[in-house]
Amino acid sequence: MTSDPDLEAHTGELLGPRLRALRLQSGTSLRALARELGISASAVSQIERGIMRPSVSRLIAYVSALGVPLSAVFETGLEKEPEGDGAVEQHLFAIRRSWEVAPIKLSGGVTFRRLAPVPTPGVEFFESIYPPNAISNAHGQFLKHEGYEVGTVTQGELTIEFESDIITLAVNDSITFPCARPHIIGNRSKTLTAIATWLIVHP
Repeated sequence: MTSDPDLEAHTGELLGPRLRALRLQSGTSLRALARELGISASAVSQIERGIMRPSVSRLIAYVSALGVPLSAVFETGLEKEPEGDGAVEQHLFAIRRSWEVAPIKLSGGVTFRRLAPVPTPGVEFFESIYPPNAISNAHGQFLKHEGYEVGTVTQGELTIEFESDIITLAVNDSITFPCARPHIIGNRSKTLTAIATWLIVHP
């Protein structure tokens, strides 16, 4: 079974309001967040109103500035409640079927989908889909954030560009690096979509 089309159709519309809700919960003003991100308050407002979709790098910078995990962005209210027998922290289990998870569609057509059935403290586990010629930051700026990243390509090829190295990963190739090392992720193919799974471990 595939994803519920209603989940996919509404993801873009709900991303902005969800980011605004997270900002308000953190007590951060729109202007303060804009200064932290190095963009205008108008740009932040456009993102939060769903007029502008953030890039991968901008989204991660956004949640990092608010001090919330990336997984919090996925809680849009459309996802079905996971199956299970209590909370994960009680050493029981939770299950969420693949068609019950709303993906997040970002600028450039990049899609993120959380793979963990519920938010897991200290760990982000998600899938990224990069269409042809898509990159993590449309402005070409390197991203750095907290944690340690582990990724495996499951389809196509992805290029990880560091300040002094460029690495191309094919199917089943994997990489690990500290997120504090500036990086850009991209799909340089003109015709093939690239898919990878990522694990980010926070300190």
